[in-house]
Amino acid sequence: MARMTHSDPHTPRLLTCDVLYTGVGGAQSPGGVVVVGGTVAATGHPDALRAAYPHAREERAGSVIAPPPVNAHTHLDMSAYEFTALPYFRWIPEVVVPQREKRSAEAARHGADTLAGLGAGGVGDIVYMHAPDVMDTLLPREDLSGVLYYEVLGTFPEKADEIFRTVRERIEGWRAHERPGGPRVGLSPHTPHTVSHRLMRLLCDYAAGEGLPLQIHVAEHPAEHDLYTRGGGPIWDNRLAPFYPDTFADVIGRAPQADLTPVRYLDELGALNARPTLIHMVNVTPDDIARVARAGSAVVTCPRSNHHLECGVFPWAAFAAAGVEVALGTDSVASGGSLDVREDVAFAQEVHPGLDPRVIVRAAVKGGHRVLGTRAPFIRRGEAWDERYCW
Repeated sequence: MARMTHSDPHTPRLLTCDVLYTGVGGAQSPGGVVVVGGTVAATGHPDALRAAYPHAREERAGSVIAPPPVNAHTHLDMSAYEFTALPYFRWIPEVVVPQREKRSAEAARHGADTLAGLGAGGVGDIVYMHAPDVMDTLLPREDLSGVLYYEVLGTFPEKADEIFRTVRERIEGWRAHERPGGPRVGLSPHTPHTVSHRLMRLLCDYAAGEGLPLQIHVAEHPAEHDLYTRGGGPIWDNRLAPFYPDTFADVIGRAPQADLTPVRYLDELGALNARPTLIHMVNVTPDDIARVARAGSAVVTCPRSNHHLECGVFPWAAFAAAGVEVALGTDSVASGGSLDVREDVAFAQEVHPGLDPRVIVRAAVKGGHRVLGTRAPFIRRGEAWDERYCW
């Protein structure tokens, strides 16, 4: 974030940047904002602003001027983990499992403090199923906005009703403590292959009926393809056997087949009718993208996490061409490296060199707010200026 100094607060300042996003419409490049006495006087192309305000003191604001970006997907209860870049199938047993005792409400509190210090525009946080006290810790915070998604796992279809009853009871209890402007309660069926077909349908139908926001991790690693096409492969071979039925067909309630994908499975199950936000979506087909677009679901990409875990590169241009809303998230500190989504914006520009940077900036702001159901502040004439708008 650029830091600027100025003496007379009533002297017009012309702040320039590579990309300007005011919160309305599309972003522009280059851009500028004129600030007088702590209030936005004008926005637009630097040349036009120089002509209109010839006495303004010009300052380079940084790469971006925009409302604070939204971290649309993260795991705050993993904030005490040590960042480690490893291939996906080493990262889970070598990083996630050995440090799982660090997943706690205290870690989530520290993560939320970090987000508040960064001035994040909002957060989509996944609350670990076995640490429900994280929800109790984060829900009352006045410096946090967005959605706290309670994560649910359960691969045995015969246990779905019991799990669902417990989840519904907890959700209803937490929702009674929601406050206007504060975090909302949501649901996160973990993945299509760690939630049985019956439990997935129960959760998605419940969320749709109650207006609950949903997030689901989908198509993160290429090995998911093997699960849905032949019922095996690295994910199945590396599973913890006590947590899965005898065959993958039991989990999804149907036989794997050559052209089945996680997205098609969710669509045919009816889960996409609830318009869940789909996380990662790195390893998808054109048909998958078309299904997501028809459903009206949004997608959150986590560029640094996907890179560090060697999962692949999100096909952003294809989703944009289909009209799918895209947002950005950091994923966990353990895989993303930090909770600062501005670093994912910068990294996304590196891994998507053919994508207009204005699209990425807009996604980090508008896309994130649309995913969370919140509203971005506007940078326009008469609005208060905030130095956090300079990235």
